[in-house]
Amino acid sequence: MHRELNNRYKALNLKHTSLQNNYSEMNDKYTDLIKSSLNRTEQLNMALKEKGEQLLAREKRLAEVETLLKRQDSVTNALNDIVKRALLSFKSDELTVEMKNGKVYVSMSDKLLFRSGSAEVEDKGKEAIKTLAEVLNKNTDVSIMIEGHTDNVPIKTTQFADNWALSVARSTNIVRLLDETYKVDAKRLTAAGRGEYMPKMSNDMPEGRAKNRRTEIILSPKLDELFKLIDKR
Repeated sequence: MHRELNNRYKALNLKHTSLQNNYSEMNDKYTDLIKSSLNRTEQLNMALKEKGEQLLAREKRLAEVETLLKRQDSVTNALNDIVKRALLSFKSDELTVEMKNGKVYVSMSDKLLFRSGSAEVEDKGKEAIKTLAEVLNKNTDVSIMIEGHTDNVPIKTTQFADNWALSVARSTNIVRLLDETYKVDAKRLTAAGRGEYMPKMSNDMPEGRAKNRRTEIILSPKLDELFKLIDKR
């Protein structure tokens, strides 16, 4: 009887030890799972925090870009008004001033600036260029592109092989006039000849061809601050 009880005691004791071991093993696994879960939660929280910070930074940059764009529009509007007032004495068929795509376009007809087939600026054209130069010298944060345009009527002279050559010569002469005579900083100036390839109107009618024979002086307020901000993306 005693031996049987002793055997049963030993069996129970072994079972108890086994259960304890199982419990300990399960507890270790549970602890590991808790730690793993906490680590995963911490990683997720850190990732969410990082994403949130990135989103806030991007929203801040967007707000800054929007502010700069509004300031740019304000500057361009002001420049447009100043140029219009300065050139009021010239007729609408001689020149026009308009704002487009964040820039100010001063479009001067060829009859104001040049004789037919010539790239030499006429006296009245020089008056218009001088008046505009006075505005530009007071507003130095403006880049200036001079574009020569023609109609599609072919030209071939000893001086100019085609309309493209004529348009380049005209824009270059205006750049030289602005730089050498009216002291506009040459680093602000760019000359371009478009020939007949950017017409405002159809060349089928004389009125359209007259509109296409023009020189456009394109004024672009500098965007340095905006470009720097965008480069930080």
